Amino acid sequence: MDEARLENLKHWQQRYVDKRKYAGSSLLINQAGEERFFHAAGLRNVEEGLEFSRDTLVRIYSMTKPVTSVALMMLAEKGLFHLEAPVSDFIPEFSDMQALIPGATSIDQTEPSRSPTLHELMTHTSGLSYPFNPGVLPQAMEAEQLMFKPNQGDLGKMAAHLASYPMAFQPGTRWEYSVSIDVLGRVIEVVSGQTLAEFFESEIFQPLGMTETAFRVPRTAGNRFASLYTPLSGDAMALNSAQSGGETLRLTDLHGGSPFETADMMSGGGGLVGTIDDYMKFAEMLRRRGRAGDGFILSPKTIDFMMRNHLPGDIASMGPQSFAEQPMEGMGFGLGGAVVLDPARARCPGSVGDFSWGGMASTFFWVDPVLDLSVVFFTQLAPSSSYPARAELKALVHGAMT
Repeated sequence: MDEARLENLKHWQQRYVDKRKYAGSSLLINQAGEERFFHAAGLRNVEEGLEFSRDTLVRIYSMTKPVTSVALMMLAEKGLFHLEAPVSDFIPEFSDMQALIPGATSIDQTEPSRSPTLHELMTHTSGLSYPFNPGVLPQAMEAEQLMFKPNQGDLGKMAAHLASYPMAFQPGTRWEYSVSIDVLGRVIEVVSGQTLAEFFESEIFQPLGMTETAFRVPRTAGNRFASLYTPLSGDAMALNSAQSGGETLRLTDLHGGSPFETADMMSGGGGLVGTIDDYMKFAEMLRRRGRAGDGFILSPKTIDFMMRNHLPGDIASMGPQSFAEQPMEGMGFGLGGAVVLDPARARCPGSVGDFSWGGMASTFFWVDPVLDLSVVFFTQLAPSSSYPARAELKALVHGAMT
């Protein structure tokens, strides 16, 4: 990596701050297991003038999903289930399912459906959805706040309530970003006999040394927990009715009163908070094909399996109507993240086979097995579709390679 070209990354981070697109950000790059770049710019809290620093805690939202996917595969490696098992084997409420008929205009226009499999849940082909997607089911989910937010209580009860609604489509027929990984979080609890937080802590965080990642902001964090901002005038998560406002950094969540400080919902789809060094330990585990210290939390073959494309083509070929954290053309989907199939079709620099995902607050990570890279980017602006920062970042990192 060219040191002079790496300076472009600092300038790029500062431009986002100067233009009031992001309050602040941090970026960490490892190559072949060695740190090659770190830089933080701007503020984690504009109101108090607190710097965005290396130990800043952020909401990683959907970057929780790869962690949950790893947890599920740890149990699969023990032979406790197979991925084609229906979710109803673990959550009985999913036994007698309905799906909306094609072209449905109301939530009662349904037909019988089988229960989605664990594999369909992991690959977002289950028929479930998110409230911020377009369509009949998302509208019903939004009305009932079926979002698995940090202050929404018991995971098991929420998953059971979700099962009372029809699916957006027959399982396996489309790709739609969804709460399916939250449902898998409940499967992990049922199979392991532990809460999701307990399983993460004992089986993933402790072996990897991730001491500052959890579903609740540690009491010892003080003011290190970053504020969350949005350029929208309304709810930062209400993408169907998004309205831009004059303030590009409108405060939506602040330390001292955040639901993440008193969280009672363990959302495997979006509930974790943590530091950039902690998440790099997770990304490095993926790059090292499951290695944790002198041992492995997953076998190299399982990691290889997860980082392959599990769709029949790219995401775009499966007719998605949903919001997604990544481009859809030239991108496949593995177990827990997107997989680059063709960088040219994705219109973004990358290596075939690189594995990535992001979060609603514009965080992002990727692991590139060709270039032996692990990259983690943290900021706190929702929604993540506000700016093309991820494509710009990938171009900058690839531009620094010599």
